[in-house]
Amino acid sequence: MTLPVPFTHTASTTGTAPDADVLPRDVFVALESQQSLANKDIGPRQTPQKVLTVPQVDVSAQAQALIAAPYRLPAWNADPVDADGWRELICSLAESTLAGLAAARERLGVTIQSVNIGGVPGFLLEPASIPAHHVSQLILNLHGGGYVYGPGESGTMEATLIAAYSGYKVLAVDYRMPPDFPYPAAMDDAMAAWKGVLDMAPSANIGLTGTSTGGAMALALVMRAKSEGIALPGALAIGTPWSDLTETGDSYRTNEWIDNIVVSHKGYLGRAAALYANGHDLKDPQLSPVYGDFHAFPPTQLFSGTRDLFLSNTVRVHRKLRQAGTEADLHVFEGLSHAQHFGDPLLPEAQETCKEIGLFFDRHLAH
Repeated sequence: MTLPVPFTHTASTTGTAPDADVLPRDVFVALESQQSLANKDIGPRQTPQKVLTVPQVDVSAQAQALIAAPYRLPAWNADPVDADGWRELICSLAESTLAGLAAARERLGVTIQSVNIGGVPGFLLEPASIPAHHVSQLILNLHGGGYVYGPGESGTMEATLIAAYSGYKVLAVDYRMPPDFPYPAAMDDAMAAWKGVLDMAPSANIGLTGTSTGGAMALALVMRAKSEGIALPGALAIGTPWSDLTETGDSYRTNEWIDNIVVSHKGYLGRAAALYANGHDLKDPQLSPVYGDFHAFPPTQLFSGTRDLFLSNTVRVHRKLRQAGTEADLHVFEGLSHAQHFGDPLLPEAQETCKEIGLFFDRHLAH
């Protein structure tokens, strides 16, 4: 049951109830009566139609601009008809990011060089200054992009920001992706890169990071390393992992159409999941690690936002880690959509995220 006209729900700046700030008393009383009637029985919740304005409290001005931005087109709802269409879209989106990445590196004093990591191509991102206690440490990064976006240098924004704001050397893996290389190519490359990094530093000195797709891959990589008896990283920092490809989780519904980055699983996400899985069971923990075994995991840090479509993916992983006895920290940013904490290289929330990662790794990585 809905009101005939949308009502506006906004974050209060006075500390009073938000609806009371916006709705006349008689309108709210009518709404209250309608909603009580609509939800009088046990079952699904029915909500009124509403318009969400941009939160103004505990959100930076830069983040407010990102929250207010329109959906990203064609990234969120792309539907290429064939492999050539996917390749064209992927290349176009990648090309559009390169100038911004170069400008970010210059502004932040980060250098980049192409490297080989265990036979897999990648990039080494180094900050202008590396603290003495970080010299013997490394971070391995697996980029996001729904298993299709972010090839080559275009997938290095997260690695750039972590290097700049945490003072660590970061190795970014350029793993293979669909349409040419579906599962398990990406995970095979991630494992090869992990073995390659183990030749550069002791496992206890290495942190593993990833956001979205990269976050899910990092979780799956630890599970695979455990099963193969390979040393595990000293700690993980995981941003809003795509830990369940099956569209299971409350925020796939509650934040649908509110998240302005990935918007809905029914957009490109579902199509990318099918393209990547290539007929494999989507509940396989190597595809959806939330269904895997989290025992004996390294200390793990997780990030999400209140408007993130993957908020449930993140909190479900956090609970699984805690239930398995693993130290796990959860950071949820006010108002942010999916991976929006890395939406601008100068965003205060990006700096805060990377500094939190640096502090977490400082506590858990060996020197």
